[in-house]
Amino acid sequence: MDNEDIQKKDSGKRHFSIRINLFFFATFLLFSVLIVKLAILQFVEGEKLAEEEHSATNRETPIAPIRGNIYDSNSYPIAYTIPVQSVFFRIESGQKDKDEVIAFAHKLADIFQQYGSAKSKQTPLTAAAIVELMDVGYDIDKNKTKEPSYYSIPRRIKADLSKEEVAYLLEHRDEFKWVEVMEESIRTYDEDKIAVQLTGYMRQFSTARESKYGLSFYKDKTKTEEYLDTEDVGYDGLELMYQEELRGKNGYKTYPVNSSQKIIGNVTITKPEKGNNLHLTIHKDIQTRTEQKIMDQLTYLRQPKSGSYGYSPNARSGYAVAMEVDTGRIITMASMPDYDPNLWTGGIKTTDYAKIQPFVNNGTITTAYPDYPEKELRKHANSMVYMGSTIKPLTVLVGLKEGFFKPQDRYNDTGSYSFGKQGSQSTIWNSGRKAWGPINAAQALEHSSNTYMSAWIGSKLYFERKNGLQIWDDYLKRFGLTTSTQSGLPNEYAGSNESIANAALNSAQSALIYASWGQNEKATTLQLAQHTAMLATQGKRLKPQFVDKITTYDGEIVKKFGPEILSEEKSFKQEYWDTIFAGMKRVKSQGFDNVNYTFASKTGTSTQQIGTKTVDNGTFIAFAPADKPKLAVAVVIPEGGYGSWSAAPIAREIFDAYDEYIGLSGTPRGPATGNTEKKK
Repeated sequence: MDNEDIQKKDSGKRHFSIRINLFFFATFLLFSVLIVKLAILQFVEGEKLAEEEHSATNRETPIAPIRGNIYDSNSYPIAYTIPVQSVFFRIESGQKDKDEVIAFAHKLADIFQQYGSAKSKQTPLTAAAIVELMDVGYDIDKNKTKEPSYYSIPRRIKADLSKEEVAYLLEHRDEFKWVEVMEESIRTYDEDKIAVQLTGYMRQFSTARESKYGLSFYKDKTKTEEYLDTEDVGYDGLELMYQEELRGKNGYKTYPVNSSQKIIGNVTITKPEKGNNLHLTIHKDIQTRTEQKIMDQLTYLRQPKSGSYGYSPNARSGYAVAMEVDTGRIITMASMPDYDPNLWTGGIKTTDYAKIQPFVNNGTITTAYPDYPEKELRKHANSMVYMGSTIKPLTVLVGLKEGFFKPQDRYNDTGSYSFGKQGSQSTIWNSGRKAWGPINAAQALEHSSNTYMSAWIGSKLYFERKNGLQIWDDYLKRFGLTTSTQSGLPNEYAGSNESIANAALNSAQSALIYASWGQNEKATTLQLAQHTAMLATQGKRLKPQFVDKITTYDGEIVKKFGPEILSEEKSFKQEYWDTIFAGMKRVKSQGFDNVNYTFASKTGTSTQQIGTKTVDNGTFIAFAPADKPKLAVAVVIPEGGYGSWSAAPIAREIFDAYDEYIGLSGTPRGPATGNTEKKK
């Protein structure tokens, strides 16, 4: 081996030795980094990682809070909450086999049949009903092809499970992988159906959030981030208006699970915070008597009679509101017919909703229909009718304030009044074409003279004022008509003044003349009651109050409500008020014979066109006692004919009930001799 080969061999050994040393060094370096990292994990981040590990093995399920109760003015429970166990069904991504789903529904139906409580008021669930509640996109015959409404939201199948049902489902949870038993609170409403449409009802949050009816509160995620898709929330009435106060706060159920998601330890419960209670101004007994009287009166009106008075064959709905004139407290608010709000518990059936849909709305504040089949509804008057002659006290006030006449000035009432261009004149008549001769303002109210209102107010607004239409509209708003009552109730209608639209169709003179006796203005029954209270107080418009106080679930006062004056008219002379009161005291009304109190009233009959048919609606307003007003009442009977015959007797019942339980003089009078309270 020559020197060159030896040098090459030595050089190769040196290179190999360097590579070996580099390899061991790199290995040492890696192990050092690994050891340091393990030390950091163990001593620096160990506690944090242990907490994360513990958290990862715990499942947390929110619990909807217990909703606050709703009581009447004497603490009688109108709506209350009871905790129950319910079973929910959830659609899963891999769950596609229709036959398997239907078989599952049959299995659930058998469980409910075998272990359900015999005392339950719920209709026994069939497999077909369960598939419908599952909302999977088809029925039990697999004919339906509609997409599920909300794919990932659990569907409540049955509420208020018996102990036996709960025990069976939990014991066999592996067999019922698509359902979960959860505790929730179920809203229960009094069986006497007290102020149903005012109280409102509840639906699932997922439904309320996606509602097309303007429930904007539920679309605001900052206000509803804790809400559960499956929990029930207020959907209408006071349940919606006071949703935040009534709801409370979530609780949580936490339990440890293993990698297979099976519970491996004790459950920890963080109890939900209970919601606050509402104590209403509504008086249960006055409310139920009002509701019963409306239904009795509707039956009476539909019965054939020898004369034309008091016979209204199409009278099937009625609305009444009573408001204390010095406090604004609503004592009764009746929208009839009503329904059983417990139908909403667990989700209302389509067939049940179809039956109540025409009158599910509160007809005292918005549009509601009588109890007719759907195909006939548009052939009949709804709750929003023209005021008729109940506008006339305000009409006289306007005439006096504008200086068109003085209280004792006389107009010669011939029974008719003609207006318009010569050769194309229109003529309006008094009811029954009666001619009252020379009458002053108070007598015009007493006799409900259409000609007086037309000639001395409507026509003068046209001829003696450049902007008569605007002046009239301004008075309406100032006296609480065609403007919100500011009650806060959801979906309240502000009424309407059709004078401007009718002026464009006919003439401004015609519009103002018809407006002067109530044929252009539509007002809700609540607006009429607030307006009547404003007349009684000589110009003070009070906010309607439905809630007297809010308390915690345990009864501690959170908030107390008192009278709130929205506006006040101070520019009307005392003699103007005295004039309309004098006329209203002399109005004759059916059903007010032998009363134990004085009262002032105004009857009304509003006429409107429905298709090719002309109908007469009964309206009535009153306050009592006449000299020291305590209570204002408004009643509306669509297609009830003369308000004196159809609406006035209902107002009499309200005054009598108030006098008995609360007292028009400030002291309850007690039941009259032979008077027995009726229940619905």
